[in-house]
Amino acid sequence: MPKNTNRITKRQRDVLDDLFTGRNNEQQVLEKHKISQRAYDRWLADTNFAAEFERRLQNARRQGELLLARYSALAAAKLIELTQSQTQETARKACLDIITLLRPDPAKSLSDAPACGELIESTELPPELASRLLSALAADPPNEQTRQPAQ
Repeated sequence: MPKNTNRITKRQRDVLDDLFTGRNNEQQVLEKHKISQRAYDRWLADTNFAAEFERRLQNARRQGELLLARYSALAAAKLIELTQSQTQETARKACLDIITLLRPDPAKSLSDAPACGELIESTELPPELASRLLSALAADPPNEQTRQPAQ
């Protein structure tokens, strides 16, 4: 029976399984399976191995995106909740994170982004939250004395 050339070997499959499901890094996986860097480089150049590697990589990315999508509403709610924190620095950072998330294109520089007030007005935030965001951003940063623990 001829060997199916569209498949990878069991050893290659075991290495990929460890790379994508294990906790070890690439070098540790290669050492565990006694694969030299040279042999691994040949595997990466092999069409079948590279295709399976890419398929698993895309699957891992898709799973990560799904996880982020699943929890994004919870993360947003938590950030909104943190804007009400009694700790001014926590509230300020939450406000900055929200504004960063609302910025239309994070790749643009801050000088290309609309002013904070324009950005908040262009989204559907409750007026009291928008006001709190702006006031937190406008507040002076805490001085060194307020950041020092009490002795």
